[in-house]
Amino acid sequence: MNKINVIAIFDVGKTNKKLLLFDQQYNVVFEEGKKLEETKDEDGFSCEDVAKLAEWIKSSFARLVADERYDIKAVNFSAYGASFVYLDAKGEVMLPLYNYLKPYPKKLQQQFYKTYGGESAIAKQTASPILGNLNSGMQLYRLKYEKPGTFEKIKYALHLPQYLSYILSGKLNTDITSIGCHTHLWYFQNNKYHAWVKQEGLLEKLPAILGCTEIASRTQDGIAVGAGLHDSSAALIPYLSSFQEPFILLSTGTWCISLNPFNHSQLSDYELDKDCLCYLSYEGKPVKASRLFAGYEHEQQVKRLAEHFKKPLDYYTTIAADSFLLKKVKQGKKELVIKEQTVMVGQSAFAKRNLENFISYEQAYHQLIADLIVQQVRSTNIVLKGTAVKKIFVDGGFGKSPIYMHLLASSFPEIEVYAASIAQATSMGAALAIHDKWNHLPVPVDMVKLKYYKVGDSLNTIV
Repeated sequence: MNKINVIAIFDVGKTNKKLLLFDQQYNVVFEEGKKLEETKDEDGFSCEDVAKLAEWIKSSFARLVADERYDIKAVNFSAYGASFVYLDAKGEVMLPLYNYLKPYPKKLQQQFYKTYGGESAIAKQTASPILGNLNSGMQLYRLKYEKPGTFEKIKYALHLPQYLSYILSGKLNTDITSIGCHTHLWYFQNNKYHAWVKQEGLLEKLPAILGCTEIASRTQDGIAVGAGLHDSSAALIPYLSSFQEPFILLSTGTWCISLNPFNHSQLSDYELDKDCLCYLSYEGKPVKASRLFAGYEHEQQVKRLAEHFKKPLDYYTTIAADSFLLKKVKQGKKELVIKEQTVMVGQSAFAKRNLENFISYEQAYHQLIADLIVQQVRSTNIVLKGTAVKKIFVDGGFGKSPIYMHLLASSFPEIEVYAASIAQATSMGAALAIHDKWNHLPVPVDMVKLKYYKVGDSLNTIV
């Protein structure tokens, strides 16, 4: 039996861990999921169990290498950011992987920003809002002042994707996509580490940066081991590989994130206040992003609708786009305008609507989506303005909703709006990053499936 040439990808989320194999045409030929129980840090706060995670990666990789169906040519990793694994002088894990949701000490936070020029200056320079533990550099700063003895014993600090690579490669590397995800470590305008990183003694604990398209090492069997990527940057790679014209990727889920790889302007105070930040792409280029909590709000409001109209919780999935209702919510657009000072993570107008004013679930649901679109347009416009973007690609849950897509297209009449679908975008991005290290075939041109939503008064104009 001929073995299939494949790349293995470990895609590690906070809740779900996945292992996938892609063939040379980037078809998924194997997939399995794993959930690992969390452990607790010394303060009793839940966090990733690094030992269990490492054990799963080692055993899973060994099993695949021994599988007669596959010839593993390479392995790479994508993982959530804002999380460090700390190694001692022997290269062994010495501390918990602290949860980025853990509250940050207010006094220590004030000390940091007072020392280094204030919140506004640091936020602009590092292209990130003030996020406490979510600014992963602040975790190292915290250790230095709360546990100075422990801090001195840290030989290396690896972001999670690079630790996953280290498990199999034994090589220590830092990756630009992990440094560039709201860490406070990177000075975006100067394209180097911020001065405070060296001043506080962090720089010596961060290994040398390895390019995302390079490999960390090869195993004894000759398998190329990538250095790993931050998951948000990895998910963008299939789109950057497929499209050359400027675009925005609207990634929809619990958070709806508008990613613009073609907006290179410095973040303003207004943008930072509206939860806008920058990532670094796998090519080391800034990607401006704005976030909206729309998926979460949708989840809460459909519960409210189900209860009021006595319908199943998932009833909204059965609702087709209705031309009359779409036209009605568009005509009523003026009443939906929300005051400018509303923060982008706030609720839409629907939260305050009286459901008694709707004659049916269908009518109310169309209005809910219309209200969410008002917020989404504002959020997307933050990263859209001043750029040559002519296309918006919507992936994730809302991309499957004709109601959402039609109203979004109507809100951006000068831009082509597409529902985009791609199998395992994050994992595929991690595979594509080191494509030429394992795959001699050209990158497929049809990885992203698109459905165009054309502006018009009738649903018949949606093609």
